[in-house]
Amino acid sequence: MMNILAIDTSNLVLAVSVCTEDKVLGECATNLKKNHSVRLMPMISSLLDEVGMAPDELSAIVIARGPGSYTGVRIGVATAKSMAWALNIPLVGISSLEVLAWNGAYFPGLIVPLFDARRSQVYTGTYRWGKDGVESVHPDRIILFKEALEEWKRSDEQESILFLGDDLSIHREAAIDTLGERAVFAPVSYQLPRAAHLAAAGIKALRSGRVEDTADFTPTYLQLAEAEAKWLANRK
Repeated sequence: MMNILAIDTSNLVLAVSVCTEDKVLGECATNLKKNHSVRLMPMISSLLDEVGMAPDELSAIVIARGPGSYTGVRIGVATAKSMAWALNIPLVGISSLEVLAWNGAYFPGLIVPLFDARRSQVYTGTYRWGKDGVESVHPDRIILFKEALEEWKRSDEQESILFLGDDLSIHREAAIDTLGERAVFAPVSYQLPRAAHLAAAGIKALRSGRVEDTADFTPTYLQLAEAEAKWLANRK
């Protein structure tokens, strides 16, 4: 029996869960503009205490590796790497977009999670629900939302597209204008990623033999931070 600790700090949501292969033992999440670096370890410690599990009873740690907030992703990845290293247990990284896509379980069409990336851009990917959970159709990317909408418009004209994410309010009107009734929007309660889904994705990865090299594990940003981009531009 595997005991999994799942951590997601990649956006405003701070989410932690402790799960086994067949049960969600505990889950805690907030969606607040508060410092993840201050709140993450106390949340982990409190949840482990609540479910009666010591850190050395954990079998693996699963982390949402991005894309998302640069600072948030770094905080989660640094914490997960440190714990996996100290406990000498496997580390698994899962796309933050894939975690959100699990909210579309059993949807018969395309599942499109998205995070706003400013300047009319979004982080997004396309997924489908398969027999073993979420399956990637197209890789995660950063793209102008209007360009992505035109791509989806040219796809199967009868297929519905489920949009997921806390930033839907920013892009909802554009999606309706381009896709009409093909655009389906998740209820508010389905717009936030769940750490229990992250754990499920991690268990699926572990069963397939996918484990990260803890020392070399890096986040997935999909684009440079603005300060880094300016620095590189100045170097040129």
